[in-house]
Amino acid sequence: MMEAALGIQMDEPMAFSPLCDRSQADGSLKKYEQNFKLPGVKRDIEKLYEAIPQLGNVFKIKDKIGEGTFSSVYLATAQLEVGPEEKIALKHLIPTSHPIRIAAELQCLTVAGGQDNVMGVKYCFRKNDHVVIAMPYLEHESFLDILNSLSFQEVREYMFNLFKALKRIHQFGIVHRDVKPSNFLYNRCLKKYALVDFGLAQGTHDTKIELLKLVQSEAQQQSFSQNKSHVITGNKISLSGPAPKDLNQQPITKASVKRPYTNAQIHIKQGKDGKEGSVGLSAQRSVFGERNFNIHSSISHESPAVKLMKQSKTVDVLSRKLATKKKTISTKVINSGVMRKTASSCPSSLICDCFATDKVCSICLSRRQQVAPRAGTPGFRAPEVLTKCPNQTTAIDMWSAGVIFLSLLSGRYPFYKATDDLTALAQIMTIRGSRETIQAAKTFGKSILCSKEVPAQDLRKLCERLRGIDSKTSKLTSEIQGPASHNPTLSEEIDHKASHIHTPQAQHSGSSLHKGDSNGCFNEDTINLEGWDEVPDDAYDLLDKLLDLNPASRITAAAALLHPFFKDMNL
Repeated sequence: MMEAALGIQMDEPMAFSPLCDRSQADGSLKKYEQNFKLPGVKRDIEKLYEAIPQLGNVFKIKDKIGEGTFSSVYLATAQLEVGPEEKIALKHLIPTSHPIRIAAELQCLTVAGGQDNVMGVKYCFRKNDHVVIAMPYLEHESFLDILNSLSFQEVREYMFNLFKALKRIHQFGIVHRDVKPSNFLYNRCLKKYALVDFGLAQGTHDTKIELLKLVQSEAQQQSFSQNKSHVITGNKISLSGPAPKDLNQQPITKASVKRPYTNAQIHIKQGKDGKEGSVGLSAQRSVFGERNFNIHSSISHESPAVKLMKQSKTVDVLSRKLATKKKTISTKVINSGVMRKTASSCPSSLICDCFATDKVCSICLSRRQQVAPRAGTPGFRAPEVLTKCPNQTTAIDMWSAGVIFLSLLSGRYPFYKATDDLTALAQIMTIRGSRETIQAAKTFGKSILCSKEVPAQDLRKLCERLRGIDSKTSKLTSEIQGPASHNPTLSEEIDHKASHIHTPQAQHSGSSLHKGDSNGCFNEDTINLEGWDEVPDDAYDLLDKLLDLNPASRITAAAALLHPFFKDMNL
């Protein structure tokens, strides 16, 4: 039986379905109709019609324009009784998504969306476990394609409108948790913007979104039940408890000795919101910094202590070689405060020997991991997210906005790109300084150990060098003559202080919610020099406040809108 979970039509005076003219719309639709012929896309569209037949009575689905872990997005047109066809974005949430999470995302859109550059919702359709959210479609440009063709004034307008959207959602106690260019749609021709995708959103302690409170409660219950588990192994470098010299004596339980799974580990699967959820089995894979106690077959007659020592010796030597070869900044994060007992699977006779060294030993990796939200896209996560600080606020969205601003000022995207949280933290140190990062971490209860001291960079000099501007003459040098994708890597520009910081030769950081092409209003291949020879100090002052390592003193969206950098812009 067809059920309509929400049939509310929102008032959209700004109509998030921008078209410069009808000819452009016709051209876009022809392109979508050509893509529609692709067998895979056509099959997916047919399955969507079968899952929710009522869609066929209202929409004509043209194309599949985005796909993520938990949803797919389609472009459709709605034939209204009066007027031309209207473009609609249909977001199909996969049936395995948690009902509370789906309802919370929908409530964020209905309560906070529809104004101040926050995407709204028009309709919601549901049948059984299938949910489709219908939203206004915003044709937009790719951030990477237009990065070096934006004038300085356009950059100011972009950041101003991003802060308007963040101020709006933060007023409702919504933490977006995945702020990045592909989630902030920008139509350059019509100067329209839309913050999208609240699938990872969480609430503050005083959030006005009631369903986000339920999401928080659900996550806390999962964390509590997970911490009661005897065997928990991390799937990345562990951000663990303190490393004592002598471990407390604990009996080795039968569960810690008998390994019923051959060549497998107990693996805590991570959901989209970054929480470690259901426990399942996964095959053992060798990754730098990743180790567990199930590396041998369960039929082996070696004792757990022997296995542990062998593994620790082998992998730690390897990690030392890799660290020396790549000249990386090795970091380790430990929790401040009360020492925790190690997991019962760890033999009590072994002593940690990695304190203040460039490695993380197997004993530390055996500790129960602190469960904290770490959702978001790599490269945009704030320091408090990377170090698993349990108390995270709207400040994490402001850090992500600061990384976007850093890309706009430097002409490099993505600015940061790391495969794990500790590498990401090391990359932040190359810009903000190791001493400053360590000091800031203390303010939110974390202790960071770094193998060498790295000075903080001057943000103006850094951005001008990466963009290719000679600060003495304020002229564009010959270093950058093409699109951002042809620029040298950031790691080369920063004297090899971190070996994994990449720049725009990488692909987009994530699939866009509503994918669109250039509408022809601007030439995206031409570098726009307008205003870049006189970037005011206010720009770098705002950037410094956005990239404040201490979330408690980081600038808010409301304060950012009042910053002198936007002194002649109206709210």
